[in-house]
Amino acid sequence: MSETFDVDVLVHATHRASPFHDKAKTLVERFLARPGLVYLLWPVALGYLRVVTHPTLLGAPLAPEVAVENIEQFTSRPHVRQVGEANGFWPVYRRVADPVKPRGNLVPDAHLVALMRHHGIATIWSHDRDFRKFEGIRIRDPFSG
Repeated sequence: MSETFDVDVLVHATHRASPFHDKAKTLVERFLARPGLVYLLWPVALGYLRVVTHPTLLGAPLAPEVAVENIEQFTSRPHVRQVGEANGFWPVYRRVADPVKPRGNLVPDAHLVALMRHHGIATIWSHDRDFRKFEGIRIRDPFSG
């Protein structure tokens, strides 16, 4: 099964004060340790860097070097594929977005779903309920229940 994860999973895994820290950290460690294929979407990696280094979002931002090292934990693993837009992406985005008519904060979610479809990724791990607005993907919430 092909899987990826949203920014929130990485942020919670890093942010020790998060009520979801332990679950997120365990999930990230599982992604890093297992042999099965995992996808890192570039918008997720860059979104993570934006959030965890921001001076006011988490209270104690990470140094940019530390945040980059966290991403490199993924990029250094042979079972982790880094993917982004490729030729033919725009029509895929339109097929994802047109039925939902995303605006504002839903646009980045549509972007991730389109990347998933474009690269054949079936599942995303996220606490973001907005992903449920899109058909054809499986959403796993690591923090529910």
